[in-house]
Amino acid sequence: MKIGDLSARTGIATSAIRFYESRGLLPLADRGSNGYRIYGEADVKRLQIILLAQSFGLSIDALSAVFADEGHFSKDEMLAGLDTRLSEIGQLIRTLTVQRGELRRVRDTLAGQWDAGVCVDPQTLRGSGTARLGKKSLRATQSGLPHQDGRLPPSRR
Repeated sequence: MKIGDLSARTGIATSAIRFYESRGLLPLADRGSNGYRIYGEADVKRLQIILLAQSFGLSIDALSAVFADEGHFSKDEMLAGLDTRLSEIGQLIRTLTVQRGELRRVRDTLAGQWDAGVCVDPQTLRGSGTARLGKKSLRATQSGLPHQDGRLPPSRR
């Protein structure tokens, strides 16, 4: 099948198919007498594996290692890539869990102070996880947030 047919079967743009071929993820296609690339069912399956791996967050470099042996599929490299991604996801979950807890604490503090008609004291918003919220969030906290009614604290007027 020609590259356009392969694209239609897999939903992958022809430019992406050529890119995968150039990176060694897809073996170089045979050429017909007219010079067109000719692909087979093995290429369809290979592209499906590439799409699945990318949907799980594996990078092109990780996939290059999977197919490094002259385009042959390496089960060990695929498992190693998946293990690495699982570890990355675990770390991301831990980080996001901490951030969610910190954001809930900050939200509860803000709501309580605003309900009481109290100006927000940035020091009450600082916590053990504040640094993990990012510099922009920390700067917003330190600069004094507006009251619930939109008025700025006296120091920011």
